[in-house]
Amino acid sequence: MPDQASVLFVCLGNICRSPSAEGVFRRLAEEQGLAGKLRIDSCGTGNWHIGKAPDARAVGAAGRRGIDISDLKARQILAEDLDRFDYVLVMDRSNLADVREMWHQNGGTEPRLFLEFSQSGQAEVPDPYYGGEDGFERVLDLIHEASEGLLEDIRGRLA
Repeated sequence: MPDQASVLFVCLGNICRSPSAEGVFRRLAEEQGLAGKLRIDSCGTGNWHIGKAPDARAVGAAGRRGIDISDLKARQILAEDLDRFDYVLVMDRSNLADVREMWHQNGGTEPRLFLEFSQSGQAEVPDPYYGGEDGFERVLDLIHEASEGLLEDIRGRLA
């Protein structure tokens, strides 16, 4: 059995959903004593925010829950990421199609929708970028629930 697992969260620009997922998941992993067994990262399919911090609204929403994502920097997914991560979890179908295209060309870990680990009944984490503050809160709720399911899956993998 492996003694470590690696998780990559993917959205469009890596400034809202995927850094939020990275922060929430990291916090839950710490609380459950799994942080030392996990490598956690996030990225985007697009390249226009590379090197930038997460959206201020995402930072604020996470901060209100005691999670600091302000030090994260956006990056674009690389084909090598599909070999480097055990889980490649994408926020929506559009970005999943882009990552699947990369996967079909290069192999590696098959990307999946992140909310497959959730009981919410939703398939996608909606992009809050063009909406109001409440959209960021909803995103965090969805991410939290899916993170719990993902941690359960990882515990089974590491057992």
